[in-house]
Amino acid sequence: MRKQLYWLNDEEWRRIAPLLPRGRRGAHRVDDRRVISGIVHMLRSGARWRDCPAVYGPYTTIYNRFNRWSRQGLWFAIFEALTGHSGIYGLAAIDSTHIKAHRCAAGGKGGLSSKRSAPRAAAAPASCTLPPTRRDGRD
Repeated sequence: MRKQLYWLNDEEWRRIAPLLPRGRRGAHRVDDRRVISGIVHMLRSGARWRDCPAVYGPYTTIYNRFNRWSRQGLWFAIFEALTGHSGIYGLAAIDSTHIKAHRCAAGGKGGLSSKRSAPRAAAAPASCTLPPTRRDGRD
């Protein structure tokens, strides 16, 4: 099975290149076009960052760049440059198929309760229980 890799075309790269940070201190960045293509590929595939194909570079570079630029808000500018709009609308929708609740999220402690609820106890007939008997033979 051959993997379908994603690569930015020349038109997309021409729109994105001016938006990228320049003149930062630290080590030289690896090829931005390759890294952004890797980020887009990973976001489109939905795979773990660790499963990023090696042709895009180390998965840690791909993830760190995505994370760092997300905190800086750079992805909004890139999205707007590629699509022509900000992508932010007045309403938000959440797809519930991706929200998982922990098994304890239903509330309640679980198991049988030895204590009856107040309305049931009030409606129930009075129970007659005998006092416990003594085992030593004395009454």
